[in-house]
Amino acid sequence: MDRRGSLISAGGADVDLRAYREIVAIAFGKAANAMALGLTEVLTPEFPPDGILVVPVLRVQSLPGWKPFVGGHPLPTAESFAAGKAILERLARCDERTLVFFLISGGGSSLVEQPLGPGVTLGDFQELNSALITCGAPIEEINVVRKHLSATKGGRLAAAAARSMKITLAISDVPEGEESALASGPTVPDPSTVDDVERIARKYGLLAKLPSSLRGVIERRAFGETPKDGDAAFARARFEILLGERELLHAAHHCCEAEGFTCLVDTETDNWPLEKAAEHLLAQLEILKKENPRRRVAIFAGGEVSSPVTGDGIGGRNSAFVLACVPKIAGRRIAVFSAGTDGVDGNSPAAGAVADGETFSRAQGMGLEPADFLRRCDAHGFFARIEDAIVTGPTGNNLRDLRILLAE
Repeated sequence: MDRRGSLISAGGADVDLRAYREIVAIAFGKAANAMALGLTEVLTPEFPPDGILVVPVLRVQSLPGWKPFVGGHPLPTAESFAAGKAILERLARCDERTLVFFLISGGGSSLVEQPLGPGVTLGDFQELNSALITCGAPIEEINVVRKHLSATKGGRLAAAAARSMKITLAISDVPEGEESALASGPTVPDPSTVDDVERIARKYGLLAKLPSSLRGVIERRAFGETPKDGDAAFARARFEILLGERELLHAAHHCCEAEGFTCLVDTETDNWPLEKAAEHLLAQLEILKKENPRRRVAIFAGGEVSSPVTGDGIGGRNSAFVLACVPKIAGRRIAVFSAGTDGVDGNSPAAGAVADGETFSRAQGMGLEPADFLRRCDAHGFFARIEDAIVTGPTGNNLRDLRILLAE
């Protein structure tokens, strides 16, 4: 997005900033700080926004006119509730002469939260999110449940400022074409239904894991339907993806080719069980190497793999994916890397891990058995012991996971 005088082009719309009495900006997600800074630089000094900024880690630069909150991730906190309340109250004061920018990135679902009605507490929502992120459901199904139980999701932020002009600019951590799952789709029509919530709850046995307040809401179908395509709330709404998985994979592919590798991007494994994904990607790597026997080769994959939590260890899907590969690549001239682009892998302090053909023998020499660590969901514990965990700290971005497999 750029500005020429008072004119901007954003979300597929040409907008004259002078046509509005106020500009409101709501930024939340793992990339919120950078996005808020970028919008401020574009709009100021002539059109300063009245902003609310919600980040998972307080690294806020001095941004005049922005009220900061530090929300929780992966579970909502009291500050997440406070941020949700502040956002809804600010949007309630918007009218047809208000221009609202929503700057949304991954992680927003837990950073901003408010229940739809009375009787549901922060503790209830924490139990809900804990059950959802450990049940083995893909993010799309997790967000279907979140959308229908929250006042800040599933198009309801757009509905909170129904008369205003709304432009959503997004950095996406969801599959292309499924943008309604990003941060649980707060500003776009929601294609999912109440029936979907009940189906997902049964599929993953969620009702038994939920507090009575939310279990009762689902059983009574008391949460109502989310705004759908054609709702008046979206008549003056625009949406644009700034960065997504495609840009991530393209950049990685370009860098690897510059180092002399023959590269292939594989997009098939999104949401696959990690063992199946590992087998598939290693098989693709072997085929690529046979086709290019005199060159180093690389396979890239984005998205997420499914890794249900069945133990009490430390780690996430990225380190678990690499750990599943360790015995499969033992003794071979292969390296495997997987990391979350946000710098966070599950409940660990790492972004992910890396392994090569010597990792298995090194681990055995230290008395470590990969299968045992994988069974206990302690992949980070394994890689921390052998000093092959990838620790970056929060990156201030989130473009899903990146897996790279290399062979000589």
